[in-house]
Amino acid sequence: MPNINDIRIRDPFILTDKEAGCYYMYGTTDLKRGSIDANNSFSVYKSYDLYEFEGPKVIFDGLRHPDFWGKYDFWAPEVHRWQGKYYMLGSCKAKDRCRGTHIFVCDTPDGDFRPLTDEPITPAGWECLDGTLYFEGEVPYLIFSHEWLQVGDGEICAMQLSPDLTHAVGEPVLLFTASSAPDVSEFSGKAGCYVTDGPFIFKEGEKINLIWSSFLKGRYLVLRAEADGILGPYRHLGSQFDFDGGHAMVFRSLSGERMISLHSPDTHDLERATFRKF
Repeated sequence: MPNINDIRIRDPFILTDKEAGCYYMYGTTDLKRGSIDANNSFSVYKSYDLYEFEGPKVIFDGLRHPDFWGKYDFWAPEVHRWQGKYYMLGSCKAKDRCRGTHIFVCDTPDGDFRPLTDEPITPAGWECLDGTLYFEGEVPYLIFSHEWLQVGDGEICAMQLSPDLTHAVGEPVLLFTASSAPDVSEFSGKAGCYVTDGPFIFKEGEKINLIWSSFLKGRYLVLRAEADGILGPYRHLGSQFDFDGGHAMVFRSLSGERMISLHSPDTHDLERATFRKF
């Protein structure tokens, strides 16, 4: 049984199952050696203590779904429970297709997920990744990154979804650009290029808190912004940690403590899940 130090994973996402007394960990795991390029499957690990894990168990295999549009770079899956089912969001790529976030559905958190729709949920013609869900009462929102590869100054956007999560309700709304945050610098010396990765939303008191990742002088980091409502305006609160790591999310432990999950360091082949009180 592997422990957390044995598992190479990026973008670790934790789903706490209080009834079963366990955690499910999803993330980018089908990685090629020496790069962040990935193959075409999503997997899950199961743990009772966030140290020792069972798995990995494949929960979506692109080879078994030849008609599915995504062919490689299966990145950053996360799973949310909604209206009695489990919905997985994961980003994919294909030749001559924009990268996009797709929604999958299953009756259990570790079963065989199937595509909810034929096309990704992110806007057609947009290079997007790292979609996450936020529910404002009974209204679901998709929060996602509009990639710097297409727009230069990466964007975080929000889009209301239908209650069944099959389509957008209205147009995407720009929440902020990467360069609007003071703790972000140009990516790898590329003039005018700023990265937005891994948005995740949680509430603290009456405030909406949005954590996301970018780069400051080559170091990957977790940033935080807050707003009075889901659509902003957002106020940047700065970097959350002083080490190289990012693509974070917030969850509650089985004992009720608020925790943050991220990968660190952001170095090929060395990435591991990191959990801290937050």
